[in-house]
Amino acid sequence: MRQAKILYDGIFCGMLTETDDGEFTFKYDDDYVNQYPDQFITFTMPVRNEKYRDKRLFPFFEGLIPEGWLLDIASKNWKINTNDRMGLLLACCQNCIGAVSVEPINVKNE
Repeated sequence: MRQAKILYDGIFCGMLTETDDGEFTFKYDDDYVNQYPDQFITFTMPVRNEKYRDKRLFPFFEGLIPEGWLLDIASKNWKINTNDRMGLLLACCQNCIGAVSVEPINVKNE
């Protein structure tokens, strides 16, 4: 399992998770839902209490991953397969341009 804290304009807004089964979930933080009900990270994922689930990384997060020559550099430097979208997101998207940033969490499987 791999996880990341998602921040919107420096404010913790939710958790992105890739399960060991390859499913992706995103859940807005309960405090964020109460304090910022209209401040969504993307139009396709409005603020709500329920988890978003998908078999693929959500398109919004895919869009944060570098492309082209920058993707090649990132993949080679961090030795991450270009098909490992969550790995690339965790490695490359801590200081994104825009309001959203991704903060990796070290999760230990027990």
